[in-house]
Amino acid sequence: MHIPAYAHAMIRATLPGMPTSRHVEGKDCCLCDESFGEDLAAIPLGPTPTSGLFGCRPCLTRLVTRARRTRDAALQRDAEQTRVESAAWLPLREAHLARLDGVREAVEAVTELAQDESVEARQVAWLLISLESAYTWVPETPEPPASVGSEDPELKDTRFRLDLGMIAAREAVAERLAYHLINEAQPEAPEMCEELECPEGCTGRHDSSHIDCGPDAVYEDLAEHGITVEQPEHEPLPSRLMDPPEENEAKAERPPFPGMEEQAPAVLKHFGVDADDADVLLSAAAVGLVVDTWREGPLDAIHAAADGPGDGEIFAQSVDLYRRARCALTAAREDGPEALLAFVAVASDVDLPWAGGSSFALRTVSEPVAEFVQQVDDRVWFTAKVMREQSWRAALLHRALSATVKASAHFGMPRWPTTVASVLERLAELDRSTAPEALADLASVETALLEAPDRLGVDALDWITRHTPLG
Repeated sequence: MHIPAYAHAMIRATLPGMPTSRHVEGKDCCLCDESFGEDLAAIPLGPTPTSGLFGCRPCLTRLVTRARRTRDAALQRDAEQTRVESAAWLPLREAHLARLDGVREAVEAVTELAQDESVEARQVAWLLISLESAYTWVPETPEPPASVGSEDPELKDTRFRLDLGMIAAREAVAERLAYHLINEAQPEAPEMCEELECPEGCTGRHDSSHIDCGPDAVYEDLAEHGITVEQPEHEPLPSRLMDPPEENEAKAERPPFPGMEEQAPAVLKHFGVDADDADVLLSAAAVGLVVDTWREGPLDAIHAAADGPGDGEIFAQSVDLYRRARCALTAAREDGPEALLAFVAVASDVDLPWAGGSSFALRTVSEPVAEFVQQVDDRVWFTAKVMREQSWRAALLHRALSATVKASAHFGMPRWPTTVASVLERLAELDRSTAPEALADLASVETALLEAPDRLGVDALDWITRHTPLG
């Protein structure tokens, strides 16, 4: 007789506290004390099929029926409670989202007005003060009831975008007011114009595009206030800053990578990537897009954090993003560079749990993620720029070159099967008795690594990375 899990607790509660010897020997039912015989079979209740206590079918059927009714009644009560709590929560949620959206729209408007020269600086200052007040009065994000769900990604994402908007608004207002104050303090015939070699007819008003104090002035200015900061050694100036203005203008008209389509294939061929094979080039470009935009830079600090992702989680997510990058690059050939935004949406999503069964999401880490999100956006924007100003193939060649230098043995690259063979050889030599169950069958492991490594799960990938390099 099958005893469903929901009936176990009720049956245990009905068992006698002091069973008789006939109960233990399996002669009498421990629930009704009737003797077992031809008409009444003994059904073991554990701990083993041959030892412990035994019950009869009528008693157990009765208890299972009672447990089912109790369970159904509890489910009905829980469903009603969820309905009531959800009905009360939704208006609160919508009201808070509307409050956040209202303040965010005000933030965007103030940012635009701060850059509008027709709006007086004094008005801009008051706008910021009133905006800060509105931002301060935004209540804390309400927590949804447990029956509705422990988290609400939309609420958190809206609040996050509001916070980023406030940073942009403060920067815009600060820049406007700083240059306004400097300009107001200048005499009618400012000496600054001579230093800046202003054109004839200059009004004496300057903004950030006119004033460049150089890399050392800030340390000298701080010294006047009694603050000494050691000056860093200067790196060589970028060549574009050393060129005459007319040369800069000429360069601005050139494509981002002149000669890319003619020269890159030979370099890629040297590293084993056949640029004439459209599928191979697309895969390498997808790997390069993930490495350049997502893997390097700010992610290292997030990885090193105490609550950051493990090696297995990073590898699983990089595999998932590789597939998304490949789809986005393919779509961009027909739909234009805007198709890359689909990749950005996932790669920079702070609430999305990572691949491979991981529970990690960027919002859960203690390290700041704004710089990480900005890098993803900036570098994908540059790939879109290359596509738009040069060609789709040039953008692929550019990212493929990055892949050959930074991740030549990663999933998606021509050398990946060789990497898998090396990993399998190492795993065969290791004691895998304590390894995750997914690593028990090496034939299945090989298939998963070649086709979809994230299918193994983050625990298995983490175990592999601790014992052998994985791409």
